[in-house]
Amino acid sequence: MRPSTALGMMVKGVGGFVFGSGDHPPEDDGGVEQLLETISNGTLAVDRRAAMEELRVLVDENRQAQLAFGAMGFPVLIGVLRDDRDDVDMVRGALETLVTALSNATQDDHGQLSPGLVNCELLAREQNIVALLLSLLEEEDFYVRYYVLQLLTLLLSVSPARLQEEVLATPQGITRLMDMMLEREVIRNEALLLLTHLTRAAKEIQKIVVFEGAFERVFHIVKEEGGSDGGIVVQDCLELLNNLLRNNSSNQVFLRETMGLANVASLLSLRKGGGDASQQKSVNLLCALETVALLLAGSEDVEPGKDANLAANKKLLAQSDVLSYLLGLSVEGRISAVAIRCLALKCVGDLVNGHAVNRDILANKLVGDEGDAEPAMVCILRVLLRTPNINECIAAEYVIKCFCEGNPDGQTMLASTITPLPQSSRKREDGHHLSFGSMLIQALVGIDGRNDLEASCRAASVLSHILKNNIKCKERVLSIPLEIPSSRLATPELLLPRCMRYLAAASASVRHESVDNVSTAWLQPVILRLLVTWLAECPPAVAAFLETATHLPFLVELMSSSGSPVSVHVAGLAAVLLGECIVYNENKPSPSSSAGTDASAVLEMVNQRIGLTAFFSKWEDMRLSPLFIASSTPTRLPQALTRSTAAAVAAGDGFIAAAASTEEKLELGLHSGDASPEAALPLFYDAPFVQFINLLEPVVRNRIVELFTNPKSGVVTVEVAGWERAEGESESDYTTRLKTVLQTQAQEIQELLARNSALAEDLLINSNEKAIVQDSSTHRSSASLKADVDRLKQQLEESQQKTTAAINQRRELESEVVSYKQLASKYEAELQSLSSAYNELEKINHGMDGQMKSMRSVVEGKGVSLKPSPEELEAAREEGRAEAQKENEAELNDLLVCLGQEESKVEKLRARLEELGEDVGALLEGIGGGDEEDEEDEEEQ
Repeated sequence: MRPSTALGMMVKGVGGFVFGSGDHPPEDDGGVEQLLETISNGTLAVDRRAAMEELRVLVDENRQAQLAFGAMGFPVLIGVLRDDRDDVDMVRGALETLVTALSNATQDDHGQLSPGLVNCELLAREQNIVALLLSLLEEEDFYVRYYVLQLLTLLLSVSPARLQEEVLATPQGITRLMDMMLEREVIRNEALLLLTHLTRAAKEIQKIVVFEGAFERVFHIVKEEGGSDGGIVVQDCLELLNNLLRNNSSNQVFLRETMGLANVASLLSLRKGGGDASQQKSVNLLCALETVALLLAGSEDVEPGKDANLAANKKLLAQSDVLSYLLGLSVEGRISAVAIRCLALKCVGDLVNGHAVNRDILANKLVGDEGDAEPAMVCILRVLLRTPNINECIAAEYVIKCFCEGNPDGQTMLASTITPLPQSSRKREDGHHLSFGSMLIQALVGIDGRNDLEASCRAASVLSHILKNNIKCKERVLSIPLEIPSSRLATPELLLPRCMRYLAAASASVRHESVDNVSTAWLQPVILRLLVTWLAECPPAVAAFLETATHLPFLVELMSSSGSPVSVHVAGLAAVLLGECIVYNENKPSPSSSAGTDASAVLEMVNQRIGLTAFFSKWEDMRLSPLFIASSTPTRLPQALTRSTAAAVAAGDGFIAAAASTEEKLELGLHSGDASPEAALPLFYDAPFVQFINLLEPVVRNRIVELFTNPKSGVVTVEVAGWERAEGESESDYTTRLKTVLQTQAQEIQELLARNSALAEDLLINSNEKAIVQDSSTHRSSASLKADVDRLKQQLEESQQKTTAAINQRRELESEVVSYKQLASKYEAELQSLSSAYNELEKINHGMDGQMKSMRSVVEGKGVSLKPSPEELEAAREEGRAEAQKENEAELNDLLVCLGQEESKVEKLRARLEELGEDVGALLEGIGGGDEEDEEDEEEQ
């Protein structure tokens, strides 16, 4: 029966009904309540089974019935699962009905929650539901186990965290699920799908699943299904495998030491002459590549270069010949899916990154059939230069970057292949059977048949990796002409001036084309990055760069770039390049300051045309850009492939390793729907390049201070006109005039020295500020600076005191909240006990009424009339009513007074917490949940 007390009985259900108020649903439930009554209280098993089947059909066809079932049906069917285990048909019907009620747990087209989603949330909150369902897996009936697995999968899709905790808390729960992997195919597949949901972001469950033999069972199923040529079951197996390996070094060690990694490498094999891969085959290959990528990702908690597990994975994968499989998927042209080629190239880069043995294997690797084989590095470069897909270009460049990083011998080997091109090479367009360097130079000079500025910039990006941190390669490439001259009188063009020509062409292209053209906009930063890498710590390269008089003014012009998201990087890299021309400049001062190429002349031009304020401001703007900051963070793991995303990724135009933030997309000039250039995010700036720029800035500042402080030395041109004695000039007049000239020059020298000192002091004081306001006439004294520092320290101490006081006050409020929660729980328990006592009294009253009726019938059968007069009945009623009212009113008044007092305290506490900015709803969530559960228990009683 329903309690009639007014306290806590008005609880609005999730499905939209009001329970405990006596109101009826706004729409007809189709007879759900009557069917549940029959299932709960029916006497004949046939009637109960028929009612169960009718209920399932009704819930499947009627949305309102599905809502009504979620509001009132779960306790009844859970009771069937718990108490009617011997009736297999009833248990099977109850499970099937629950699966039907929880189906379609998504939002509709109008954004409203579906009944299935609401029911999933309600059932997940039922106490001990997971333990009950897991216990049903021990039943022998096929359909019982099948529906249990489906039901758990539906619950996991809505409430994964809660279900994962309850599965962990259930003894032998995961063991029972793993046993289902040994059942018949249908149950095995459902168990596999359930485990893929269960193991997402749950390390404890992952460890238990691996301990229960997950790796052996997964690879056994994959082998039975035909490897990567299998169906969606293979995809589910690989998804489960990737969940177990993602950022979990212990599971990776377990796999490596128990089964090895040969099984992983074999998943990437392609049948010769098998044609292009099907859609499912492509998805399976993509999932297998994700497995390799996870094994090569390393641990987030270990410093780069010190991850022993990662080194062991790379060694064992190389021994399993995974490099051949990866090159077959990426550069041999046997796979049309761009996403597979991109991810395979990324795996190649990860395999050789920081591993000397694997780099040597790649350097000596040949690709293709015998007689027509080419070095793998040449094939990768061809892909980089000729692919129309930006993601594939980025992936190929990543391989070359990883090969050259920390590999001076490999850089020298690639640089040794860079030789001048003969004039006859202009007739060659296929690029086959060319060396690495010849193909690179061919792309740089634009004679690969396309004369494409973008291809030249791609080649420039490759060259930056070859030259990085390698002085010998920088000096070697500096003197290599691009082409062999057609005659002895012709002057050969060198590579450095050609790069500046391309930079000017890219700048003109950006001005004439739309700023929405992302590929064109990023041509300038690519060439500037090459020049920054080339001139770093290489004085000969700086001297060669400054030989052409137009280079320096053009860099100054680039610093005024604006109007697009890429402009901040163009101006910033131009500032870095000018800084290198100041720091690594060993040129001697020239007699004419206007044509000078020494460090002082460069600094003078920067100071006159830009100003030190704007110079360092552009540098700082680049350092504070989201793209620059994101490049200094650790590499993010690739997004997990699931049933819902793998097919779309496989059919896309490239694999995105990690999602870009909104700020990074805006900086690239992308809209929310754009995806292709997004892959450039982790590659344009890498961590070593970012570190180099951060370390170079203070060096440039110190060098500028040094140049300002020390007068310019070297050749000084003295104007002798006016120093000679004029005709007829007396000796005293001549002496006086010379003294005047010397005094004037001495005064000018002192003014220049004072100006230089002022500039140096201003630069040092404002070295860490983004904008510097120069005012040479006023300087802050040391006393005022000390006063400001003391004032700031005092403000900091006051802020710390206020923060400490706020923290202490918050802790006191939290303790008060805990105490109020305990009081509320106490009063709720008392209210529950009163409600239970009231229900017991009702039952006793009902029993006594029955006894009285039976005694009355016995007495009347003997001819004795016990019917009292109306006056006596009325008096007895009044007397009983008065006594009962007196007792109940006393108890209820006391309880209501206590509740009113506590409610006022809670309201005051709520107002105070809101003033402090706390989330009151989150703090009091436990109290609300307790009310709903208690009231639902009272309804069931």
